[in-house]
Amino acid sequence: MFSDFMTNTWLAATIIAVVAGAVGFFVVLRGASFLAHALPHGAFAGAAGATLLGIDPILGMGVFAVGGAVAVTTLGRRGRHDVVTALSLVAMLGLGALFLSLGSQYSAEVYALLFGQILGVSSAQILPILVLGVVCALVIVVAYRPLMLSSVLPEMAAARGISNQGMAVVFALVVALATAMSVPVVGALLMFSLLIGPAAAAQSFVSDPLRAIPLSIGFALVTVWAAIAASYASNLPIGFFVTAISAVLYGLGRGWFALNVRDVRLIRREKVETW
Repeated sequence: MFSDFMTNTWLAATIIAVVAGAVGFFVVLRGASFLAHALPHGAFAGAAGATLLGIDPILGMGVFAVGGAVAVTTLGRRGRHDVVTALSLVAMLGLGALFLSLGSQYSAEVYALLFGQILGVSSAQILPILVLGVVCALVIVVAYRPLMLSSVLPEMAAARGISNQGMAVVFALVVALATAMSVPVVGALLMFSLLIGPAAAAQSFVSDPLRAIPLSIGFALVTVWAAIAASYASNLPIGFFVTAISAVLYGLGRGWFALNVRDVRLIRREKVETW
C-alpha cells in the first residue's frame, strides 16, 4: 500500500482532498450540490474526447468542465437554474458516450474515468493536478470575503458593489477546476460525494467558517486516505469507499447537530420555566 507505485496515488489524493474540502465548504454553503454533481460529467466527457484525439485527458477535463461551468452559470441567469443544470448534465453525458463509442478505449480505462482507479495516476498527471489545486486555492484565498458575502447575504453583497453574478461565475469555475483535477483518482460519477460529504459534515459540527473549512479539509483527507487503503486491500472501486465514508461522516455530523440542538432547547426551556 505504501510501495513506490502507490506514491503518485497518495500525492494526488492528498492534493485533491485539500482542494475538495475547501471548495466543498462553499458548495454546501451555497446549496450548489446539483452543480457539483453535473460538472464532473463534463470533465468525464472532456477526458473521453481528449483520449479520442490522443491528447492529455486532464486538458480535456479542464476545458469541458470550465465550459460547462460558464454555460450553466450564464444560461441559468436567464432561466431556471436547476433546469439548465440538468440539461447541461445530460448533454455532457451524451457527449461522453459519443466520444467513447467513437474511440477504441479499453473498458478498464472507461471504468477508471467513471469510478476512479487508485493505480491509474501516472507521474505525468501529478503536476497538472498540483497546478489546478494551487489555482483553486489561490482563487479561494483572494475571493474569500466577497464569495462568502455573496453566498450568505447576496443582497448586502450587491449593496456593497459585489457582483453576485460575477461571484457565481468565479465559484462555478473553481468547482470545475476542482472536479477536473479529481477525476483520475475518484472518478467522474462520484467526485461530488467528496465535495459534499466532508463539507456538510464539518458544517454540522461547527458553524464558524474559519473552523469549518479546516475541519472540512481534515474530513476530506480522512475520507480519501481511508478509501485508498480500503480499495487497495479489497480491490474494490475507490469511489465506493469515498461515497460510503462521506455518508458516514455526514451521518455522524447530523447526529452531533441533533444532540446539540436538543441540549440547547432543553437549556432554553429550563430558563423559561425558571423565569
